[in-house]
Amino acid sequence: MDKHDWDRRYAKEDLVWSAEPNRFLVPEVGDLSPGRALDVACGEGRNAIWLAERGWDVTGVDFSKVAIEKAAHIAATRGVQGTWRVLDVVHESLGVEAFDLVLIFYLQLSAEERRRAVQNALVALRPGGTLLVVGHDSSNIEHGWGGPQDPAVLYGPDDIVADLEGQAEVERAERVTRPVETEEGTKLAIDVLVRAHKVL
Repeated sequence: MDKHDWDRRYAKEDLVWSAEPNRFLVPEVGDLSPGRALDVACGEGRNAIWLAERGWDVTGVDFSKVAIEKAAHIAATRGVQGTWRVLDVVHESLGVEAFDLVLIFYLQLSAEERRRAVQNALVALRPGGTLLVVGHDSSNIEHGWGGPQDPAVLYGPDDIVADLEGQAEVERAERVTRPVETEEGTKLAIDVLVRAHKVL
């Protein structure tokens, strides 16, 4: 989907995603002291807003103007502030050593574009800062539930580790399961979770 498709999707009154933060965000960053956080491809801003409510100085970026406007509105209604920018995370700079935490959640791109986005995120991360990547795993098509069905935009933990090119110390790189409620009962989706610290 291009940004116009995402604009149309986000233009609906209802939330595309839940208002709650991603289930993997809370346990992975709960032990971190608030600082500056960047949410890459933030969509409606649920993860950035959750961080802002806990004292983080947040920036959310997305290539969908409608998503960014929606995120800013939701943040305002919940009484928190953030910086919201329309930006192409593959081809534009995200900043230079500006953030203590960078999130890349469910950014499903071709391998080349994903590598560029990860490199841009690393450049934006301060030395010692935390990078958290969560996405749909390549095994999900055959063994999991939902998610993109195009294998070209899926990846595994080892792919993200390779994208980091030794520029970060990897703490976790694994497949994790996520329950999805359906009309047929609870199904399990298979996701990638990588947590790393940028080398000093």
